[in-house]
Amino acid sequence: MDKPIYVTRSSMPPYEEFIEAIKPLWESRWLTNMGKYHQQLEKELQDYLDVPLISLTVNGHTALELVIQSFGFPEGSEVITTPFTFVSTTHAIVRNHLEPVFCDVKESDGTIDEKKIEELITPKTVAIVPVHVYGNICNIEKIKEIADKYSLKVIYDAAHAFGIKYHNKGIGNYGDAAIFSFHATKVFHTIEGGAVVCKDQDMYSKMYDLKDFGIRNEELTASVGANGKMNEFSAIMGLCNLKYIDEVLNARKKSYELYSQLLSDVPGIRIPKPDVIATRNYAYFPIFVEKKYGKNRDELHRLLAEHNIYSRKYFYPLTADQACFKNRYKNANLKMARQLSNQVIVLPLFEDLQVKQIDSIAKIIKDNSISL
Repeated sequence: MDKPIYVTRSSMPPYEEFIEAIKPLWESRWLTNMGKYHQQLEKELQDYLDVPLISLTVNGHTALELVIQSFGFPEGSEVITTPFTFVSTTHAIVRNHLEPVFCDVKESDGTIDEKKIEELITPKTVAIVPVHVYGNICNIEKIKEIADKYSLKVIYDAAHAFGIKYHNKGIGNYGDAAIFSFHATKVFHTIEGGAVVCKDQDMYSKMYDLKDFGIRNEELTASVGANGKMNEFSAIMGLCNLKYIDEVLNARKKSYELYSQLLSDVPGIRIPKPDVIATRNYAYFPIFVEKKYGKNRDELHRLLAEHNIYSRKYFYPLTADQACFKNRYKNANLKMARQLSNQVIVLPLFEDLQVKQIDSIAKIIKDNSISL
């Protein structure tokens, strides 16, 4: 490639449109603190995502950390979660002084293996934090069944699941809470941002307190909170991007389908298939490099980089195996998660990825298969 192709490229609205949209801020000087555009984006996302209420936050990690805090779990309680995720998921649990208990994942799509959750439950377990991975959703019914049986809360990390519907309902409706990430690399972004789906006004009010220091008015701070608000510039970027989201998703779909067509018959290259059928948002295009391919994942990763194609080993290492945890979870039974972590490559996928670029990437992968 003459120019580098990165694993992602942020979608952007027309420059003139964004500049025009932010002009009123120079008059109002209301740049943060739940202003007009913050409120407008909450309402528009509530409608688009088909959820009861949305509370916007400065980023997706803050959304998850604060919503876990909102449940008031006793310090030292256990939370069952997946190691096959971005480190944010685990950090949000740990920073709430809770103990992550890692459950293995399914080979089919990398989501938490619902058949292995129940054996991990102890008297200290208070919640399950599953993750919808690459836009593939978890087995919601089975997880709910287990949670109801043991009176556990379910908090979904839906950072990868923007816009997905399951049984004609927005994915954020499931569980006791769900969060989204609006980071610049996501299918929908506000530069940096995130949101908590709130089931009712009481939950919305609690999140409002937690993200704004617990301040109720100029003289009353009713509770201890953080500073987790989204600013007005980010909200306006979100409003602009939301106008084009259907076009963005359609473009990503075409690229995803072309990759699938070109790579489906390459021995040793496995494209994950969702274990649960829902609408799709084509957030990522991961492949798993198996023995039949003839090269291992790291060799293919380096080969692509030599051609100016920058894929990503996403997620490697597993969250549970990161240096910050000092081998604490090295004996956890995570056989499938570790296998997938050692095989996965996420290929470039973004709105304006060109057909010829996908053809070239697929050709490199095909031409270097020893099995062909």
